[in-house]
Amino acid sequence: MTAEFERDVAQFWESLFAIVIDAEKRLAVRLTEHDLTQPQFYVLKTLIEHDGRCAIGQIAREHGLTNATMTGLVKRLEAQAPPLVQRERNDADRRSVYVLLTPAGSARYQAVQNDLLEQLRLLLMLFSPEERRELLQLLSRYVETVVGHLPVD
Repeated sequence: MTAEFERDVAQFWESLFAIVIDAEKRLAVRLTEHDLTQPQFYVLKTLIEHDGRCAIGQIAREHGLTNATMTGLVKRLEAQAPPLVQRERNDADRRSVYVLLTPAGSARYQAVQNDLLEQLRLLLMLFSPEERRELLQLLSRYVETVVGHLPVD
C-alpha cells in the first residue's frame, strides 16, 4: 500500500471513531432524558421492527446477548411505570416467551426518535445544502458498499 493510502486509512479511522463517540454521547443524553439505557432502547427498537411482538430469544440473538441478559433487560422495561413491555408465554411451547411492546413503550420510543431527529436537524443545519447532499451521497455509498457486504470478522 502507498503512504497516501495509509494516511487515508488513518484519517478515515480517526474521523469514523470521532463520529461514533459523538453519536454515542448524544444518544446517551437523549436516552437519559427518557429514563432509558442504550440496551433498553435497542430492545424497544427491535420490537418496533417486529411489529411490537418478538420472542425474547430472537431479540437476544439479534443483539448478541444471552437469554438471561435479555430477560433482565425485559424485566427492567416491564418494571417501568407505566410498563414499556409485557411478557407473554407461548402456549405452544411453554419455554418460549414473547415480548410485547405496550402503548407506553411505543410512545417512549417515538419520543426518543423525535429528539434524535431534532439533533440531526441541528447537526445538518451546520452544512450548506451542497455539503449535505455530498455528505449524504458518500454515506449512502458507504452503506451500499460496506454494510451487509463486507464481513465484520
